[in-house]
Amino acid sequence: MNSAKKLKIAVAGILHETNSFAPGKTGTNEFMDKEWASDAEIFHNYYEHTRTSMGGIIDAVRDSGAELACGLYTGATPSGMVTADAADFMMDTLVASLDKAADGIVLVLHGAMVADGYPDMEGEILRRVRHAVGPDKPIAMTLDLHANVSAEMVGYADVIVGYDTYPHVDMYERAVEAVGLLIRTIHKEVVPVRVLAHPKMLIVPQVMVTETDGPFRELMELAFAIEADPGVLNVTVIGGFPYSDVPDAGVAFIVTTDGDRKLAEKYAEQLRTAAWERRDRFVLNDIPPAEAVKLAFAEQEGPVVLVEGSDNVGGGSPADATHVLKHLIDAPKRSLIVIRDKEAVALAHELGVGALFSAPIGGKSDKLHGEPVPVSGKIRLLSDGLYTHIGAYMTGQRADMGLTAVIESGNLTIVLTEKRTAPWDPGHVVSLGIRAETYHVIVVKAAIAWRTSFGSICKRIIPVDSPGCTGSSIADFAYEKVKRPIYPLDAEG
Repeated sequence: MNSAKKLKIAVAGILHETNSFAPGKTGTNEFMDKEWASDAEIFHNYYEHTRTSMGGIIDAVRDSGAELACGLYTGATPSGMVTADAADFMMDTLVASLDKAADGIVLVLHGAMVADGYPDMEGEILRRVRHAVGPDKPIAMTLDLHANVSAEMVGYADVIVGYDTYPHVDMYERAVEAVGLLIRTIHKEVVPVRVLAHPKMLIVPQVMVTETDGPFRELMELAFAIEADPGVLNVTVIGGFPYSDVPDAGVAFIVTTDGDRKLAEKYAEQLRTAAWERRDRFVLNDIPPAEAVKLAFAEQEGPVVLVEGSDNVGGGSPADATHVLKHLIDAPKRSLIVIRDKEAVALAHELGVGALFSAPIGGKSDKLHGEPVPVSGKIRLLSDGLYTHIGAYMTGQRADMGLTAVIESGNLTIVLTEKRTAPWDPGHVVSLGIRAETYHVIVVKAAIAWRTSFGSICKRIIPVDSPGCTGSSIADFAYEKVKRPIYPLDAEG
């Protein structure tokens, strides 16, 4: 009998990308409102047959013949600091939910979660799990490419596997890889040895793209070449999350070998050096809003995508910045923008389809992201905002924009949402009857992940330089806790 059939694998996770510069706090309700699963029926109904980390774990455990023991799995849309009460409640719940009799544990974590009193949430989660299950129980974890990796994280986990892509279209495959390495570790077929290297660099998400040529793709290709060494189990390239002001923020590399620390150290140093040599190439040349909009309308062919990275929903921004919107009110060509505004969308639902909408929208979270902009137009459609991912990112995952309204104001189509909605999947507009390819200008509140929605149709990309808590200028942020020196805050990291 295959011994793998006797194995039991416990799974749990808490996912949050915390922007310590973003307005507001993130409490337990934000997690429960988005996803909160703790039993096998919910896991299978919600995640099975999806191209997600949990979908990959479910399939990999089943295909190995092992049994899956489901613990707490929760996550919230990237946002501001997590409260201490929420952090303690979720960590206590996660540890209590784990099947301590399992042969191994796989944790689905982000890597850039920060709470009041817990600057390294993933390290604290792992510490508590390790204390609960003992020193010898193998633990694997998956990480986002935008993690901020600490020595504690690398010390407490036996297997660490991060995404290789941005947009993150390989989370399913990386979860399968993590489960495979965990099972090999349980069977003592391999002895994972991990080495962490920090080149002391902060870079913004917009320059971490892996699908086109550039310095970050070069680092990823170097990692793939290193993984071809039979002694190497995994190489994880981490871009970091610069909007979390924590000691270990920034680019990092984790090299895992089969029992060979010197080999891991050699490759980790090779990657660290390669990143440092490319530091001056991680520069984003973005354009002020008025000029960017003018350039977009001057293009003969669309869609032209205006990348409003300073209001990147996937990086914790409020999704209501108006720095670009105010230049689109009298758009000469068809334009599309999504804005989160609870008050405005509630008004639209009160007025009804076909009614005239007239109210200021956006700019309500704080002053940094702009002032409300008066808008008048016709309410074309109202929706509950529910849709399913139909693109390459988290295919099959259900999503919720909250109450949603489509306002037509001349050539400008405004999608008002109750909840902050990242443009990760074409379903967020397809579900509203919007054909994105018919627009000349599309504004995305994202950095790179929008490509899984509109990348195949856009004719030109214009990065916009505007104020916001996910802005492209590292020097604009008041860092207090990150380890110094670090480039580009300091000439030499």
